Amino acid sequence: MSRTTPDPRTLAAKLIPEEELAPASVEAVTGLPSFASKMREFERAYRTPYSELPHETQDALVLRRLRQLVNTVRLNPAWRERLRAWGPDGGGPITYEDWQAVPMADKNVQRDLYMEGRPGLVVPLDHGGFEVVASGGTSGGAPLEVVYALRELHDTYRVAGRFLGAYQLDRHFPADGPKWLFTTLADYQMWSSGTMVGGVLQHVPGVNYIGAGPVTAGVLEHMFSYPGPKALMGISAGIAILADLGQGLKREARESFRVALYGSGVLAHRKRAELKALYPNLTILSYFAATQAETVGLQLEESSPCLSAVPGLHLVEIVDEQGRWVRDDEEGELVVTRLHAHEAPLLRLKLGDRMIRRPRLGGPGPRAERFEFAGRTGDVLHIADSQYSAARAYVAVREDLRLVAPVDLDEVAHEVQFVNQREERSITLLAAVDDVAALTYATEAAIGPYGAHHVFVNALPRSLSLFNQGEANPASIEKTGYRFHLRFVPRSSPEIERTNVGKVPLVRDRG
Repeated sequence: MSRTTPDPRTLAAKLIPEEELAPASVEAVTGLPSFASKMREFERAYRTPYSELPHETQDALVLRRLRQLVNTVRLNPAWRERLRAWGPDGGGPITYEDWQAVPMADKNVQRDLYMEGRPGLVVPLDHGGFEVVASGGTSGGAPLEVVYALRELHDTYRVAGRFLGAYQLDRHFPADGPKWLFTTLADYQMWSSGTMVGGVLQHVPGVNYIGAGPVTAGVLEHMFSYPGPKALMGISAGIAILADLGQGLKREARESFRVALYGSGVLAHRKRAELKALYPNLTILSYFAATQAETVGLQLEESSPCLSAVPGLHLVEIVDEQGRWVRDDEEGELVVTRLHAHEAPLLRLKLGDRMIRRPRLGGPGPRAERFEFAGRTGDVLHIADSQYSAARAYVAVREDLRLVAPVDLDEVAHEVQFVNQREERSITLLAAVDDVAALTYATEAAIGPYGAHHVFVNALPRSLSLFNQGEANPASIEKTGYRFHLRFVPRSSPEIERTNVGKVPLVRDRG
């Protein structure tokens, strides 16, 4: 380092001094300066946006913050007990290797620590200034709550909003004139996705924000009548339906739709094609979020499925079953730790998603962790004693089916879902399409009534889950006695199960 450029570890130690690194009491925690203020000091010291600082510079501050987090949670009896086996009191992790030995939390731990008596809070609720946030999740029916200190929650909105604007939206918007950012997410029976994502979107610089909630064709027409370019964020089903709702829009309104941000999994290829046909200037990108972590990753380039973490917002880890980081281009489980959480910390939370770790973005521009969505942790096909990744199984079946039949599931299917009848040893891939009769006839004419079974048997070995250490081959799959089927059903068929908020889980087990 030069005389004018401070050493990042020295600066981190100066900005989070010993008295802040290990607060002496709960009362001291309430007076701790925000982590966002430390990020701003790093920006000033290096005259560079935090997101564009070299990785080793960011790492120095993040490691200091992780050490502070561990020391802070030890003020709480429940957290002290959780960390008892990890290491001695005081000090905290010095390296990321140390950090990887900290116990991971799942949704059961989250429920135990932050619902009912909320014993995981470092600062009790009677201090005030908290927000309780709930999520119904993709597969669960009951809300799962977590608690945030409002001062830090609003910090994260600003950090994520600036990043989203600078690196995801700005290139698609002209410099002059009004710009619009909508969301169709809405809070529902204490499920707070609209609040969380809306908080981020409201802090994107230079845009006008509207929390529209679920829209009809008439409401969409009114929204899109506003002059200026538009971006809209919603769950994947909420984005997909815009191809239908926008049929009556005028050309100028359709051309003004510039960016669609979808959350909650995958947007079918068929839906992408329909949207781009109707909205000629549209770019479709993923906004990967969870109520427990309002912005986990953003897709910056339509040509690449990689998601980028917002630097300084969370520590995002992709881990193996022992909680250790996987190498680049390997698959593991997604784990996040909120870096802005003095009063209500939750260390190393597993969100229930599988990700492929990708090499970091190295600049110019943002320098961020990257990863690629590989499916929900529960998106597993259980066949006898083996487990197969449903996401990879779909890809393999689709590829093999294209070789023997004039059908591309990506092109024809609005939605797909595997239904596993375990007692009957039967798995059916349901595909919701426009013309059931024609596709059924074309497929059976090409492969025969039992051809789908053979396609599955040959494709499944390529989708053996990383949970399994064994091998799979067509003969071993046949020995399970399972029968496999492909069935086309009408669009919006009730046979495809949906959650209360309209999400379509990739796998449904029925007995």
